[in-house]
Amino acid sequence: MKLNQIKLILLLGTLASCSVQNNVKTTPNKTSPKQPVKTVSKTKEPASANKPVTPPVEEVFKVNLPEIKREFRGAWVASVANINWPSKNTLSAEEQKAEAISMLDMLKDNNFNAVIFQVRPSADALYTSSLEPWSYFLTGETGRSPYPNYDPLQFWVEEAHKRGLELHVWLNPYRAHHTNGGSVTSQSMVNKLPDIVVRLKNGMYWFDPANPKTQGHVSNVVKDIVTRYDIDAIHFDDYFYPYATYNRGADFPDHASWRAYVNSGGSLSRADWRRDNVNKFVERIYKEIHAEKEYVKFGISPFGIWKPGYPEGIVGSSQYDELYADAKLWLNKGWIDYFSPQLYWPISSKGQGFEPLLNWWKSENTMNRHLWPGLNTVEVKVSDRPSEIKNQIEITRQILNKDAGEIHWSIAGLSKSPAMLSTLRNGPYKEKALIPKSPWIKAQPLSQPTLFITDNGSFARASWSNKEIGKVFQWVLFTQYNGIWETEILNLETLSKEIPKHKDGKTLNAVAIKAIDRLGNESDYLARKIK
Repeated sequence: MKLNQIKLILLLGTLASCSVQNNVKTTPNKTSPKQPVKTVSKTKEPASANKPVTPPVEEVFKVNLPEIKREFRGAWVASVANINWPSKNTLSAEEQKAEAISMLDMLKDNNFNAVIFQVRPSADALYTSSLEPWSYFLTGETGRSPYPNYDPLQFWVEEAHKRGLELHVWLNPYRAHHTNGGSVTSQSMVNKLPDIVVRLKNGMYWFDPANPKTQGHVSNVVKDIVTRYDIDAIHFDDYFYPYATYNRGADFPDHASWRAYVNSGGSLSRADWRRDNVNKFVERIYKEIHAEKEYVKFGISPFGIWKPGYPEGIVGSSQYDELYADAKLWLNKGWIDYFSPQLYWPISSKGQGFEPLLNWWKSENTMNRHLWPGLNTVEVKVSDRPSEIKNQIEITRQILNKDAGEIHWSIAGLSKSPAMLSTLRNGPYKEKALIPKSPWIKAQPLSQPTLFITDNGSFARASWSNKEIGKVFQWVLFTQYNGIWETEILNLETLSKEIPKHKDGKTLNAVAIKAIDRLGNESDYLARKIK
């Protein structure tokens, strides 16, 4: 009996194996191992509403996508003295917002990709701050909040990002009070930090760059903004120690700090000591920004000339000697992520030629940081300003190649000049561009996006997303007609598009999508054929 049971078990195992290999279900007769095995066909079950239906697998294939156009296109928006925004310090919150949206829409519609927004013109704040008072240029009174209360910086960040624009926060590090900033009140940092502020002969007040308290205070302001706001960069302009005219030619009044330095055994000359103060500060800010948020860039837009004679034939002011700003050193050391020397002179200028200055700064860019010159779009001294700016952009592209870019001073040169906008929109800015990549800044690669194509009659509906949507800043959609790829840069909120199957006599062959992070890095693509 046991032997027969063993034989039966072996036979059952063999039959089961055969049934798997032949994809049929077999049922052995349990009464006799010699009885023939019956083959039973599998019956189809009726479709059930509760049973999940597996969608058809769409074909994924490899393609050679075109290179995405890249160029930094920014504009400065100055708040000091109400130069750009808000246009007056008596506007309501809603009027301020309307002006901001108008500016941002103009930049988006003309294919810009960044705005440099001044939030700290003179030790004050166009944002909610516990460190410095609300700006006079915002509400007409130092320390008074907007009404109804809102946070202008938060508003600018959100509205810029909605439009695919980077938001760079522009601060003046050392100016404590501007002559156009109303009276010096008890709310002013002039009176809150009197031991580190000096008065200049033109009526302005300046923080003493040599005082460690100055460096600590400005550092705290920068870190506070970087920590609390979803910004893309911190930006300093050309004001370090003030221009000589601010103190009517007299030496900067830092006598107490200088005496303290000498008495402590300091051996540098006064000029070198001043430059050393600024150098240490710039390096500190750069490192602190990236320690807080690695992806937040640090940019400086210094005066366009380092020293007269650099390069040969250049004449004019020396920021090295007058502002005690050794901007060449900062570029050489890589203490910035982008560098925007203010090249505000015409191409034809004999003593301050645009092209030789840009070439010289490029030769000093030994760490291969971004070099995006500042252009004097609002008042460059030529008869045909739009053509001049267009030509300067073309020269910049020739010199900087794939890392080209520029910043326009200021947005008024665009908003108040239809001819300028038209020249740019129909010329060098005819197509959208991503910002150039910053390969020295560490970033985790984005995951590949998803892409689904559904037939919608004469259109193919493409829908996409990414499991790391919080890291995505933009999308790039690729469509192929008759074997030729077209590229479209889309904002984060755009997650689908109706794509015509036929266009200009051509047939849609394929669709592909890439995700772009906030540093301009691309994910792997996903492509699908259109049948």
